[in-house]
Amino acid sequence: MVVSLANVSRRLAMLERGEPTATVAVDPVEFAHAHGLEVLDGWQEDLLLSKAPRILMNITRQGGKSSMAGVLAVHKALTDAGSLVLILAPSERQAKETFAKAASLYRDDVPADSYRKLGMELKNGSRIEALPGTEKTVRGYSGVDLLILDEASRVPDELYFAVTPMLAVSGGRLLMMTTPWGKRGVFHQEWTEGVGWERYEVPATECPRIPAEFLDEARASMPDAMYRQEFLCEFTETSDEIFTHGMVAGAVDEAVTPLDLGDEW
Repeated sequence: MVVSLANVSRRLAMLERGEPTATVAVDPVEFAHAHGLEVLDGWQEDLLLSKAPRILMNITRQGGKSSMAGVLAVHKALTDAGSLVLILAPSERQAKETFAKAASLYRDDVPADSYRKLGMELKNGSRIEALPGTEKTVRGYSGVDLLILDEASRVPDELYFAVTPMLAVSGGRLLMMTTPWGKRGVFHQEWTEGVGWERYEVPATECPRIPAEFLDEARASMPDAMYRQEFLCEFTETSDEIFTHGMVAGAVDEAVTPLDLGDEW
């Protein structure tokens, strides 16, 4: 599919000026094609077209998840005036990298009124903000229309529970993307037990951009558990765990009532 970037840019500029959107609607897939992502994997196209409010992405390293998050972030900001897109990651470096994916797409169209290292405000009043994920940094935000949690397997549980209320009134979407990091944390729990999620799992063996020769070298040079985690999307036991997930689960007896130690504990 070949789409004219000039044509898409013209329609996006019309959106910026507040002209009727019914005649200038820009499809997310069309938007991606016009910005150089001409060949999309099947899961990427499905993701861009999805209307699911809650999405989990368990994707290999270099699988293209950050690029798709950037497309969704900019598309939302451009086509929904006054919207707020929030990108959170465990560190500022990671947040900046994901934000850079979005910023590189937007610069091809209409310059932002305000552009910063970790955020920008568009002429239509929409904002894209990227933050290192701590509970203190996100407390001031509300009415989020699209919330993206990058490296979600490493996001502290308390942060997840602090940010999800931001979506309550706005009805915003939540996108969590990562490679696994052991059988622990909110991402693992939601992936294995959560309801209401649309899930995408793409190991490196299913990514056409990752050569088989590279994977062979990685398998030979890395610890097996690490290779399976980083490239095969498996929730392996982490090296710092004294008790494995299976050991803990096996020790729980539903017939036994847990001991209440009181608030002081």
